[in-house]
Amino acid sequence: MTSAPMSGATGVSRPTREILSGPDGRPIRVLVVDDEPTLAELVGMALRYEGWQVQAVHDGRSAVSAARSFKPDLIVLDVMLPDMDGFEVLRRARADSDAVPVLFLTAKDAVEDRIAGLTAGGDDYVTKPFSIEELVLRLRALLRRTHVVSTAESSTITVGDLTLDEDSREVFRGGELIPLTATEFELLRYLMRNARRVVSKAQILDRVWNYDFGGQANIVELYISYLRKKIDAGREPMIHTMRGFGYVLKPV
Repeated sequence: MTSAPMSGATGVSRPTREILSGPDGRPIRVLVVDDEPTLAELVGMALRYEGWQVQAVHDGRSAVSAARSFKPDLIVLDVMLPDMDGFEVLRRARADSDAVPVLFLTAKDAVEDRIAGLTAGGDDYVTKPFSIEELVLRLRALLRRTHVVSTAESSTITVGDLTLDEDSREVFRGGELIPLTATEFELLRYLMRNARRVVSKAQILDRVWNYDFGGQANIVELYISYLRKKIDAGREPMIHTMRGFGYVLKPV
């Protein structure tokens, strides 16, 4: 399992992303229900990093009580709990708030278990072990799909002396404008959003190309070289190769 990147180190602005909030502008409230306290805390940390309010509980009765008092916008719900299963928790929670979206977490990965979760009224389903990054993305998508959120977006990402404006699609390093192609821009944006974090070729292919090139990692190497010639030429390099792992962009 991997944790979400926790930015904030010197020289790196927190990666700018679409900010999700409740319809009245308040932070999203998420109830996390899992009988593994360490896992619940890990998920909670990642969601707090999104700016959301999180309450974590570890059994079904506490979950039902928290759903009534905390009034969450979203519930992350483990199926296997010590006193009642997640399906029963969902049934009781929906009796009080029939619109709250629910994402099930479970170690079960059989197709019939996924069907059971969705049939019970769950809105999405993630099996353990899972990537924290994937979970956060699924939750963000679920919030949009169920119209729980309003959005506000800042367009500028800054890492060291490198700045990318998502609205104007302009990139500057040390105040100098750097022209990029559309694909180079998308690749750089992904690297900057994950500054100081090593990303693999497979992750880059998935996010930048959506595997349109059939998983051919050499296209990543080619575009990394293009970016280096524009971003790092004549300057202290920011894009680094981590052999056997992938690439990382770091401020100088």
